[in-house]
Amino acid sequence: MAQQSSPPPTGGPSGAVPGMPREQWGTRAGFLLAAIGSAIGLGNIWRFPAVSYENGGGAFLLPYLIALITAGIPLLILEYTIGRRYRAAPPGAFRQLARPAEAIGWWQVAICFVIATYYAVILAWAVRYVGFSVGQSWGDDPDGFLFGDFLRTADAPGGFSVFVPGVFWPLVAVWVVVLAILALGVRRGIERANKIFIPLLVVFFLVLVVRAVTLDGAELGLDAFFSPDWDALTSGTVWVAAYGQIFFSLSIGFGIMITYASYLRRRADLTGSGLVAGFANSSFEIFAGIGVFATLGFMATAASVGVDEVASSGLGLAFVAFPQIISEMPLGAFFGVLFFGSLVVAGLSSLISIVQVVVSAVQDRTGMARVPAVLSVGGLTAVVSLLLFPTDGGLYVLDAADHFINQYGIALAALVIVITVSWVLRKLPTLQADADATSAIRLGRWWRFFLAVVTPLVLGWMMIDSLADEFSENYEGYDTSFLLWAGWGVAVGALVFGVVMTLLSQRAGPAGGRGGAKR
Repeated sequence: MAQQSSPPPTGGPSGAVPGMPREQWGTRAGFLLAAIGSAIGLGNIWRFPAVSYENGGGAFLLPYLIALITAGIPLLILEYTIGRRYRAAPPGAFRQLARPAEAIGWWQVAICFVIATYYAVILAWAVRYVGFSVGQSWGDDPDGFLFGDFLRTADAPGGFSVFVPGVFWPLVAVWVVVLAILALGVRRGIERANKIFIPLLVVFFLVLVVRAVTLDGAELGLDAFFSPDWDALTSGTVWVAAYGQIFFSLSIGFGIMITYASYLRRRADLTGSGLVAGFANSSFEIFAGIGVFATLGFMATAASVGVDEVASSGLGLAFVAFPQIISEMPLGAFFGVLFFGSLVVAGLSSLISIVQVVVSAVQDRTGMARVPAVLSVGGLTAVVSLLLFPTDGGLYVLDAADHFINQYGIALAALVIVITVSWVLRKLPTLQADADATSAIRLGRWWRFFLAVVTPLVLGWMMIDSLADEFSENYEGYDTSFLLWAGWGVAVGALVFGVVMTLLSQRAGPAGGRGGAKR
């Protein structure tokens, strides 16, 4: 298909509420802060440092940066371009690319719905731990306190017999804040919130890192984090880990960036925005790694063990290892408030972006105004979250759903998108022309090559590698019956939802009676 040099179209028929102009960001900085806020989430703080350490330390930064340049930023720019060109949430945007492709958009909406229900729960834990840090309520056994006293986790997955009010009430507070910000709109709510959240997060983490690197033993942790194991670069697993980290940390594959870009002005610089957001996210990840490993070095020194014996990731790092460190370090309460406060701020900006995808998709399809859409759709998401997760079985469901929706939702959706857009519809030249028409940095053939060849190959290999592990043994040793509904069922259900919604949508005709989809 020949490239076109005209500016992006004003929007397709399903891109705005009838009779109302589509909302817009107030400034480019507002959009960038929101995009960066969405990308910088819990995974940047508790996942990247451990992934880097386990995959070659300092040497991991090389495949990580290559993955960012060859896959992360190109896919980020692709999503920006789709959103800005078609001015709609994922279902409406993909519908305008090709009617059957609308299923991809609804699939992403379902993915965001699932993630929002449990992501908010982790924020509720972090909110409680800000308070716990002051009095170091976990005592001498942070592990027992987390899973026993606080979460009251059952011995095995599958049942819900105990309600946990200590999780329920902070979860209510999280949802009230998120829905209130979303109800205020793109400019007065999301943009203003991120103008507060992101500078606050930077200040929190700057103070935290400065404190961490001045601890006894910090150099031991930093040496473990940055010391390169160049032999690791010959391992395919390390490269898969690098690309996986980029996909999961940049908020690509969710539909978030398509949604956010749909509120951009028509002359917005897409390529520059993608570069800024991509490198800002990665810089924060490395910054977080410095803080985390300096702190782990202190812990290892205090216990007279190696860093490898205290290094962990995920919930174990945030809610077990760090409380133990806080109990042992000078000014531990202050450090704890900063750390868990950072988790809350980073998580809120990400959760807002996730729920916005669902809200925007419903608005586009039904013509519903923002406040009713937020209260109905966001309210439903909150109710599911509040009913399911503040229970003794909630942690198991969270763990299984998170694993399967990430591996076979986000990553698989990204693979389907690049194959559909580049191979099936052959839209990359058109989208490149749209991006180039308003961007200071023009895209070259390298952009199309990375999206059409490199990204599909890497994502495809990730799927094969992940499925091989999945079928060799059950995830975390969970019973097959539990994984069928809490893991596989969630991932497959999101895909089925996308197909069903598309069939219903096509049967009902274009949203709001506004004509056929623009191709």
